[in-house]
Amino acid sequence: MTATERAEELIAAAAQAAADKLAHDIIAYDVSDVLAITDAFLLASAPNDRQVKAIVDAVEERLNKDLGVKPVRREGEREGRWVLLDYVDIVVHVQHAEERVFYALERLWKDCPVMPLPADAEATRGKAAAHERAAGDDTAGGELN
Repeated sequence: MTATERAEELIAAAAQAAADKLAHDIIAYDVSDVLAITDAFLLASAPNDRQVKAIVDAVEERLNKDLGVKPVRREGEREGRWVLLDYVDIVVHVQHAEERVFYALERLWKDCPVMPLPADAEATRGKAAAHERAAGDDTAGGELN
């Protein structure tokens, strides 16, 4: 099983919106083979809380305006460190850069296929591998030190 065309469309629009707000390390994983609750995850990060919020707002606006969808769930908004937007077909995670390294979601989903993204979003991916390496260096026995 692979992500639906609808999930691919949502991922592309969300990734472009995040890139437009200068998100870092945008990457999407097709998790449809390992999760029944969604088809894809989009991960993006920002260096500060204000930018995290701006990226989240841009993603919500783009998906609502262009594709007519709103998240069924939004979590983490108050702290501005990690916001999750659940659109059923996709889940968008926008994290402060420090949370991105600490939680290392890339490590959890590394066996899932990486989805293609718009060129602007692809260009932000330079640090994603560094996050995965840093997370691997900070672990012992599967737990963070």
